[in-house]
Formats: sequence, C-alpha cells, structure tokens
Amino acid sequence: MNDSSTGADAVKASAPVTVLAGPTAVGKGTVSAAIRARYPEIWLSVSATTRAPRPGEVDGVHYRFVSEEDFSSLIEAGQMLEWAVVHGRNKYGTPRGPVEEKVAEGRPVLLEIDLAGARQVRESLPEARFVFLAPPDWDTLVHRLVGRGTEDAEERERRLATARVELAAEGEFDVTIVNDTVDRAADELAGLLGVRDLT
Repeated sequence: MNDSSTGADAVKASAPVTVLAGPTAVGKGTVSAAIRARYPEIWLSVSATTRAPRPGEVDGVHYRFVSEEDFSSLIEAGQMLEWAVVHGRNKYGTPRGPVEEKVAEGRPVLLEIDLAGARQVRESLPEARFVFLAPPDWDTLVHRLVGRGTEDAEERERRLATARVELAAEGEFDVTIVNDTVDRAADELAGLLGVRDLT
C-alpha cells in the first residue's frame, strides 16, 4: 500500500478479517497449518464441509465434518458467513458465529476458503482484506495436485479445469502471495495481519 491510500484502502490496512483463497492444490491448507502452528495469536476459522475426511484430517481442527442435513440447517438458520458447492459435489462454508466472536475480541481472523466463498464474503464483509495465494507457475500446481495422491484421474482433471478458472480471478484480490515455500508465504501472510515471527 502506498502513502496516498485513503478510504477503502485505509480500512483494509487494519481489516479485522483476512480472506485467503486461491486455486485448488495451491497449498492453502498447508500455509494455514503453518500459520496455526507458528502464529497462535491469529485465529484461523475452521470451515464446515460435507465431504468425507482425508487421511490424517481431524474434525474440528482441519474442518468441521457435517452431514448434508446439518449443513442445510445451518444455511436455513443464517449461520453461514459464506458457503458454496465446490467441484460440483461437496458443500463448504464458514460458520458465522465464531468469526464474529473473535472479531469482537480483537483477534486477527483468517478465513481460508475457496473462490466462490471469497466472493460471498466480499458481499457480506466488504471491509475484509482479500489475499490470493498463487503457485509459482502452472507446472508446480499440477505437480502438487498429482503428488497429493488423494484424487483419481477424473477428479484431478476436474480440479485442474477448476484451477484454470480460479487463477484467472487473481485480479479480484487486494494482495497476491506466491506460495514458493510454505514458511515464506506464511510469514508474508502473518505480516499482512500485523503479526511478526519473533523467534
């Protein structure tokens, strides 16, 4: 941000909520895990999802795994800050209550969500800061997706098609962070939230 920034830009400088989004397999979860481990003063929202847990994922830590029925009940009750159907299959969303509680406490809040969710948050929280996590290049993104080994060939192709569309949305965001190394990306993100690693 330059010295001439005023109005909405000035609000973004002290935004209580920061939204992290980017293409599939770019490493949003990995960078967020590094934030959780290294910067405990930053509160990381836990998204709800209707998909099944992947190996090693813990309910309430990585996601809140809920049924389709429970997710629909949260939507109907107005308890989702944002939600979306991702890859045409599963629902993901951010419960509203915990975010509002942490903002009221003065904690820096980070939401790690997909592109559709980020667009919904822009409508409901225009004062939030929006950060796009980008891969160093397309080949790196493909390698990360294939190397993860959690999707079959059809699912990989579906996600790569989604990623191409998501990469084109970079211009909608306030800041881009390149995920060349996890620690560096996490440090840059924490710095945007006003938190520094003093170790």
